[in-house]
Amino acid sequence: MPPKRRGPLQNVQRETDDIKRRVDDFVQQAGKLSASDRTDTLERCRELQRTVEGTMKNLKKLTKADEPAPVGNYDQSKREEERRLMTLQERLQSLALELQPQDEMDGPSSSHAEQESEEEDSDDEDESLEEEDAEEEVHDDDDAGSGDEDTDIGPSATGQGSVSYVALSVFTGEEEGDLSIQKGEVLNVLSKRKDGWWLAQNSKGQKGLVPKTFLKVCLISQMDSQQESERDNDDEGESEEEHESENHDTKSSKTSNWNTVRKAVTEIDATDVLAAMGAIPPGFRPSTLSRYLEEGTSYRASHFIQPKLSQSQLSFKDLHLDPDTGKVHGRPSRVSLTLTIWSCRMIPPPGVGLQVLSRHVRLCAFNGTQVLSNIHTVRATYNSKSPKTWSFSPRMTGTLPCLLDGDCFLRCDSESPDLGILFELGVTYIRNSTGERGDLSCGWAFLKLFDESGAPIALRTQELTIHGGTPFERDTDMDATSTKRGNPTGVLQQMLLSRKQPKLLVKLKSVNTRNRELLNLLPDTIVGSLSTLLLLAIYRQILADALLLDRVTMQSADLICSSILASFPDVLDQPDLMDAFRKSWTESESNLRRSDKRDINVLKQMFVSVYMGSVFLLLYSAEMPAPCWADEEVESRRARLIYSPSQKVTVETMLSSQYTHQAFDITQVTYDLISSAQR
Repeated sequence: MPPKRRGPLQNVQRETDDIKRRVDDFVQQAGKLSASDRTDTLERCRELQRTVEGTMKNLKKLTKADEPAPVGNYDQSKREEERRLMTLQERLQSLALELQPQDEMDGPSSSHAEQESEEEDSDDEDESLEEEDAEEEVHDDDDAGSGDEDTDIGPSATGQGSVSYVALSVFTGEEEGDLSIQKGEVLNVLSKRKDGWWLAQNSKGQKGLVPKTFLKVCLISQMDSQQESERDNDDEGESEEEHESENHDTKSSKTSNWNTVRKAVTEIDATDVLAAMGAIPPGFRPSTLSRYLEEGTSYRASHFIQPKLSQSQLSFKDLHLDPDTGKVHGRPSRVSLTLTIWSCRMIPPPGVGLQVLSRHVRLCAFNGTQVLSNIHTVRATYNSKSPKTWSFSPRMTGTLPCLLDGDCFLRCDSESPDLGILFELGVTYIRNSTGERGDLSCGWAFLKLFDESGAPIALRTQELTIHGGTPFERDTDMDATSTKRGNPTGVLQQMLLSRKQPKLLVKLKSVNTRNRELLNLLPDTIVGSLSTLLLLAIYRQILADALLLDRVTMQSADLICSSILASFPDVLDQPDLMDAFRKSWTESESNLRRSDKRDINVLKQMFVSVYMGSVFLLLYSAEMPAPCWADEEVESRRARLIYSPSQKVTVETMLSSQYTHQAFDITQVTYDLISSAQR
């Protein structure tokens, strides 16, 4: 029987095993060499580095179709080989830095010509791989050096002198003691401070502080080519630096840049500390969508419910009246669907030291590069008996709070071929030792809504794989155990392993006729709870009447006296007040005749009556605490005021001398079209 033919991936695995044996032998021999033998040893080290880089390039070119026979778990086996080769790269890089003479660190060497040639021929995938490798090494260094005092990296600390890094972007010094750097510049990091600002020295001998987020570890081949590029383009770099300094002269731009860097450094440090404590799994990151929500109203429903101006800004793009009926003219959107978030399973829980205040899923329209809609949040129901399972829409008596309701709608008019729904699983936590609050992403999933031919995907239950990290970085494992060697490759073993992977179950549903009519009354792009759909549609009708019928002229931009138009968007961002509105609405609607439930004029009148008699009073009550996300005490106080019969706010209690009002503000009763409309 002829021997079984080996596949390309198996050949690479054998090559990696052989390289690993050579590296192990080389490391043992290098530790016994004298200083006079360092030159030959360094050249052997670089030769091994080139061998590893060549094997890495061959590996990245492989595809599953190249295999002569089916290979189980092919993608994971390929990633495992990439990790092994990256580990070998790290070992050789560290050893090369230790063997590198100091004079070669200050300028390019002619003996590196072959290395530089290979570096120029490397493709973009190799560069991104090296960047990911370097970033991981930076995080490892941070974790190892997070102490109460600054951690110095020098001969006394590492035995190998200063470590070289390459600048990822331009940074202009904002304060005395900062070091201005150019993109691609090679720096020697002399010491690391725990606040994220590192002391670095450039090729001219200038020293100063640089934010660590602007640096990545410089590999040997990168360092040689970058230093040669610096020498050839020194004059050009100086002019670019002067130009950048001129662009940052104004005080406002300086402050903005400074705050951005400080915020990024703080977030990275907090995550690093929690990871070092073992309090969070490897794939957890600071929540991206939570940060967007904190930056203002740009990603809130209160912003997207507003009318959108046309390009001329003299009319409305998405709000028109039907001249025959006087109703809002329905506008179909490219995507208009409903979905149900069923459950999440195998989600690794945070470790000890963190108290979880909320588990939730945030979703929005996404095209792979930017958020296109408001961000809607659905809170999960947690059972301590199944800590890795999140469920939604719990069965309960009475009205299900919209914050817990997994039934959602989505509309989006983007023409992007990559349009889809981004789901981010998140937790809000409080750190027991310090009382610090924060939001973490437990992973994300993306559901693309159109296939390669541009046709909509089938409306069915989707089982989405949860990825670690953020949507803007390469895939990261959610659990360290998923990277273990020797994962099963059989079909049955793969099925068992798949059941252990983090998953999100989402059901896409077709829209019935009634809901489709209501959805077409909404803005072209918006996401929300399906239980609020009717109220949003009626609000849009009231908004159209005020803007298109009641204004003296279409060019008038005077303030409009309307408490509903002025305050309802604020209520839309407070789920408990929307629940109170829905409850009062349901009670009033039950008294209507069937014909009245279809009459838009009757519904508008009831909307005004119910809203002003309940929600508006609560919104501006001095007794009502300001909303605070995932604060159980604040949520309980607000719930008592909303639902307790003894404390319920009514018109009678408002007129009582014992009732305390908020100070009156004209914005409570006037709608400003100029500041509210979308542009």
